[in-house]
Amino acid sequence: MHPPTVKTGLDILARDDFAPLRGQRIGLVANPAAVDARLRHAADLLFTSRTVRLDALFGPEHGFGAEAQDLIGVADGRHPRYGCPVHSLYGDSVASLRPRPDMLRGLDALVIDLPDIGSRYYTFQATMLFCLETAAAAGLSVFVLDRPNPLNGVAIEGPVIQCGFESFVGIHSVPTRHGLTLGELARLYVAERQIDIALRVVEVEGWARDQYFDQTGLPWVLPSPNMPTLDTAIVYPGQCLLEGTNLSEGRGTTRPFELCGAPWIDPYRLARRLGDLPLPGVVFRPVTFRPTFHKFAGQTCGGVQLHVSDRAAFRPVRTGVALLAAFRTEDPERFRWRTEPYEFVADRPAIDLLFGGSRERLALEAALRVEDLVRPWADHEAAFRVRREPYLLY
Repeated sequence: MHPPTVKTGLDILARDDFAPLRGQRIGLVANPAAVDARLRHAADLLFTSRTVRLDALFGPEHGFGAEAQDLIGVADGRHPRYGCPVHSLYGDSVASLRPRPDMLRGLDALVIDLPDIGSRYYTFQATMLFCLETAAAAGLSVFVLDRPNPLNGVAIEGPVIQCGFESFVGIHSVPTRHGLTLGELARLYVAERQIDIALRVVEVEGWARDQYFDQTGLPWVLPSPNMPTLDTAIVYPGQCLLEGTNLSEGRGTTRPFELCGAPWIDPYRLARRLGDLPLPGVVFRPVTFRPTFHKFAGQTCGGVQLHVSDRAAFRPVRTGVALLAAFRTEDPERFRWRTEPYEFVADRPAIDLLFGGSRERLALEAALRVEDLVRPWADHEAAFRVRREPYLLY
């Protein structure tokens, strides 16, 4: 096995035995994918370090060990190996998303290592923002251990958040696919939200912005229960939109987000409809599948599997909108938007929170052509490309 060509922030800091943190009491915000090139977890490396003291762990959505499914609250606990408290940053209320002051008492710094997948509604970056704001109020410094954006750091796609539609899946107005690393997002958040904090981003070494994760040589560890592979991450920026509907996004199968459908869908007709659209870099294969849990558990669903044939040409968010339009056309009577509370918000449809506004939902309801619906995004994407420039590290 050849050593990786890319070194993460964790690799860099561990190489120097966490020298910048010498003598400090540390709280670590992490998920199971926070590993070095040898698959050693950040918590293990801090726990066995001669220079620091690991005093607390913080788990984002799904929990520190990622045992919980989506939208499931996680309780606080104590880690059996490290002996320190494990604080949940995803409980049963919106207040639970931020660290409480008592959780930070006695700490000198927060270390954030939250492997992310480069999509705004993947909630780990919102957890990072809340940790930055809370740490600033408590006078703690923050170290963000940076990692490559698995989807590359070039592509930008999708709308930004409109005022009034902020939520845990859209906490700050960036496009759906932002093309930033977590460290770069931290720099943007600190500047644009005027957070007064001592922030240090421990930068990645050897990563080129046009690289996908499988070009880095780093090991993939699933950061959440339904993100098993890079293939999943590549389609996620579009397929997560299905969470705002009554359609299955493939949870409860071995190919979440790549599979999608519902019991009333004719898979062959849907695949033909999608295949006739000008959607580059993707093939839609007709499938039937039976989720073991989540939507339609135990029921046979018809639908499609997305096979990305050219990831450079593939536009996941535009493809996701086309899928929504096709599903709606297939059976407008049974297709519906999610009306249940979503990420602690009950007064806005989930699909509006995911899009960051009501415009796209209303356009889909009016059967606006997909190419007309997505045309305004080009201005959002171009403006963000300029806006993000001061915060790029690579």
